[in-house]
Amino acid sequence: MHLRLSNQELATLAEMASLAANVASWNQKASTGTQLKAFETLESKIVEKAGHNGFSEWVEFDEERQCFQIRADTPKPLFFQECYEEFRNESFWDELAIRLSERDLARSLGNETWEQLSEEQRRSRTKDLEKRYWDEFSKRGVERIRLINPSNEG
Repeated sequence: MHLRLSNQELATLAEMASLAANVASWNQKASTGTQLKAFETLESKIVEKAGHNGFSEWVEFDEERQCFQIRADTPKPLFFQECYEEFRNESFWDELAIRLSERDLARSLGNETWEQLSEEQRRSRTKDLEKRYWDEFSKRGVERIRLINPSNEG
């Protein structure tokens, strides 16, 4: 199979492949090894081709992984890098708000009652808590978060 792409389309495809491979690398399930390798192999081929077609300033060869990749230190951040950083940032805050909300609700209901709730019931009951955490994080980040150790842990 052959694709005819302009150089700009090839550059966009290289960024898309890199974004997909970066996001896929977050999947920690043991069963993802083969699929992740397939993403990384295709990314390497596309990025290598982009390097040969006028985008060599973006491309580097990773000796350890034996593959081509887009350099992390490109002179001007690429769109996929901005997307990836935004994804990581939003995922962090989203996950933190959800987990803290679920923790708070589980504490108030008790673990037995909490475990009997369906995922949908849990989500509906944590919405207000999530919003409260989102508002807090939007204004102050983690500035007011404190870890309180139980007295028996020092």
